[in-house]
Amino acid sequence: MDFGLVLQTDPPASRVVDLMKRAERNGFTHGWTFDSAVLWQEPFVVYSQILAATTTLKVGPMVTNPGTRTWEVTASTFATLNDMFGNRTVCGIGRGDSAMRVAGRRPNTLARLGEAIDAIRDLAEGREAEVDGQPLRIPWVKDGRLPVWMAAYGPKALALTGRKADGFILQLADPYLTEWMVKAVRAAAAEAGRDPASVTVCVAAPAYVGDDLAHAREQCRWFGGMVGNHVADLVSRYGEHSGLVPEALTSYIKGRHGYDYSHHGRAGNPSTDFVPDEIVDRFCLLGPPEAHIEKLRALRDLGVDQFAVYDMHDAQETTIDAYGAEIIPALSR
Repeated sequence: MDFGLVLQTDPPASRVVDLMKRAERNGFTHGWTFDSAVLWQEPFVVYSQILAATTTLKVGPMVTNPGTRTWEVTASTFATLNDMFGNRTVCGIGRGDSAMRVAGRRPNTLARLGEAIDAIRDLAEGREAEVDGQPLRIPWVKDGRLPVWMAAYGPKALALTGRKADGFILQLADPYLTEWMVKAVRAAAAEAGRDPASVTVCVAAPAYVGDDLAHAREQCRWFGGMVGNHVADLVSRYGEHSGLVPEALTSYIKGRHGYDYSHHGRAGNPSTDFVPDEIVDRFCLLGPPEAHIEKLRALRDLGVDQFAVYDMHDAQETTIDAYGAEIIPALSR
């Protein structure tokens, strides 16, 4: 199992770079960041510094979207980083939550997202692609490689992931829901004539190592609110009892009343008081190293290839070091 570190690009950027360097030293293979131009600093600028300061770490957004930047700009940016640092980027992409809503726009449609996945990958790898009806090719790209991993929860998004994406990003670590969603992605891949095993599965969730569970829950409760934004979209689209989305995912948002993006992804987010302890425990990894190892082994058995640690809490260095000392070695054996 691979491991990634997920950060927000809060200033100063030097701290983000230092944490990513620490992650590489501790055996992490991927460095991910949020991508929301209003809320945080521009991630692609920071990626250039992370790549320059590390040797093997792969970097990318978790996640970008097709609406913030034009597709040829996104592809050219990835291709430039790959040309400079040797194909060490991954494009995590989704419909767009905070990046679009904070700017007063609606998230992209799945149809638009599917077109963007093909176009960005083709352009970044030097092939011709159609962008808004215009055929384009980036002529200077040589031997480019850009895996595109899609974030998804709902049935249509999971199907699109299986049909088109190189990887699947699932932003929660509940084994029951992981099993349900991985099966949906793999079934869609098989139906599309693809090898289901070729789709890399990445589970991303907060991890907090320590014995004080009450404190760990408070530091990670924000995650249930973030996931709740996507779940609320699913409920509005499919209904709470449609059978198309597991009630294990939808039931907890009944007490949700709006969401303030100024606290998005941050410990102490006041918009997440509706999230019960049970959801925090199910969606996150909390407790001593042994508890993390046990849950990660269960996720690995379900086909998870990478666990990406959301490290937005008051124990960032401690978590990275604990994973490097005890948890990553146990999952690498």
